[in-house]
Amino acid sequence: MNKAFKTRQLNFLFQILVLSAVVFGIHGYLLSYFGTELKLFFPIWQIYVFHLGVTTLFYSVINYRFSQGQTDIFVLFMACTLTKMMLAILFLLPLILSDFEKKQPDIFNFFIPYFIYLGFEVYSITKFLQKS
Repeated sequence: MNKAFKTRQLNFLFQILVLSAVVFGIHGYLLSYFGTELKLFFPIWQIYVFHLGVTTLFYSVINYRFSQGQTDIFVLFMACTLTKMMLAILFLLPLILSDFEKKQPDIFNFFIPYFIYLGFEVYSITKFLQKS
């Protein structure tokens, strides 16, 4: 592995862990303050573990391919994004198929962080592509 790959990867891991802690903290606070009566299907920590894992995995794959000399990574990024969408549906499938009464709060709890992580992933990939 080359040094640029490791540096980008460590910077990304640090930034995504900080982002996750901050967003999870805000999300948890808002739910404890405004959503005390909500009964959720998924605990929010499971949602954040999913987003953190998938985003880190796909960034790592793109970062690795870029460090191996493949500079045209748009198709790879789009394939990862499509895969992330399919994984999101699989993650939410138990909720969708359940008889749970109020599904909307769980859907919001999932997709708001989904778009935050997606935006951060796009920002991070764009940042290292612009430097090269």
